[in-house]
Amino acid sequence: MHDDMQKQLQGYGLTTAQILYHLPDHPQFLQTYIWQDYDLAPNFPEMRGFLKFWQEKLDGPLHSVHYVHRKLISATEWRAVKGEFILH
Repeated sequence: MHDDMQKQLQGYGLTTAQILYHLPDHPQFLQTYIWQDYDLAPNFPEMRGFLKFWQEKLDGPLHSVHYVHRKLISATEWRAVKGEFILH
């Protein structure tokens, strides 16, 4: 099974974050960075880990972060299949 599908079955959803940050050489200007990954709501450990890395390792200080989260598979949309019919 593909890793993304396995994460979705474990409750992960697609999280997209718009990160605004100050340019290191010109702090009066803002730049946008879009980050997207599978993450668990409401704690968002993947996004928090990325933002921690950003603050510790990258030069552009963060201005703001806006994010959206959507589960792609819910419990009512997934069911196990016990058989398969093959038609020509």
